[in-house]
Amino acid sequence: MSEYTTQILIIGSGPAGYTAALYASRSGLNPILVSGSQIGGQLTITTEIENFPGFAESITGPELMENMRKQAQKLGVTIVDDKITEVDFNKHPFVCTSENGNTFTAQTVIICTGSSARWLELPSEKKFIGFGVSACATCDGFFYRNRPVAVVGGGNSAAEEALYLTNFASKVYLIHRRDTMRADAVMQQRIQNNHKIQIIWNTVIEEVLGTENPLGVTGLKLKNVKDDTVSKLDVDGLFVAVGHHPNTDIFKEYLNLDANGYIITAPDSTATNIKGVFAAGDVQDPKFRQAIISAGTGAMAAMEAERYLTSLEKE
Repeated sequence: MSEYTTQILIIGSGPAGYTAALYASRSGLNPILVSGSQIGGQLTITTEIENFPGFAESITGPELMENMRKQAQKLGVTIVDDKITEVDFNKHPFVCTSENGNTFTAQTVIICTGSSARWLELPSEKKFIGFGVSACATCDGFFYRNRPVAVVGGGNSAAEEALYLTNFASKVYLIHRRDTMRADAVMQQRIQNNHKIQIIWNTVIEEVLGTENPLGVTGLKLKNVKDDTVSKLDVDGLFVAVGHHPNTDIFKEYLNLDANGYIITAPDSTATNIKGVFAAGDVQDPKFRQAIISAGTGAMAAMEAERYLTSLEKE
């Protein structure tokens, strides 16, 4: 167990966390970054990335995150591979404690804990995550050009994923466990008007099917919840769109959250309702969930944190 003291504590890695650390370090603020349980965040389960600026050739999610980590370390960022489990924002400086019993005292805190995709919790699903199973059509849809795919879900997120995938896939099967969608009327109309989308009602996925070598999805085992009939659907990819869960449980006592648990920040800012506490990346962005946007808000948070520290010096 150790005690750390820093001007800026960054909670969480991923594009937001690493970028915030880079900017803070270059400003001479000697930040400490606590990486969290999933080092590198959601991108570590993403295969090829072709839409992150600066890479003429595609790069994998784990490679991109490892590059960001090494860059941060090269610039002098202290990275502690641990998970913050408790925070105290009632007093200043702020005190955070970790899973390993470490204590972090900081003048300002940048929260970059992200959000986690909700999965179907199938063993076969976990096996193929990153190899045909994805939670982000914007990230991975391009790789399914002229190939059949499936989307599971019934809300706006599932509808948006299905519609986006029609730009690439030859066929999009939208699998929903009920006989009506939860998506709004406009989205449902767009789904019905798109000839590439076929809705499979009253159906759940029992198993993701695929090959071992190379590892990849080849189909789905489906079950109709009305009559229990089982069928097989041939697809090359599955996009899970049953929602995301922002990783904000330890902050809800202190910070303003929206109805879905995302941190509310001030307009055009990463500032939260507590002075000196900022939030960047997917933890405060339920709409876009893109690496480049997370990185941008990470830079914003570091700059705003620096201004906050300057204001403290003037007091």
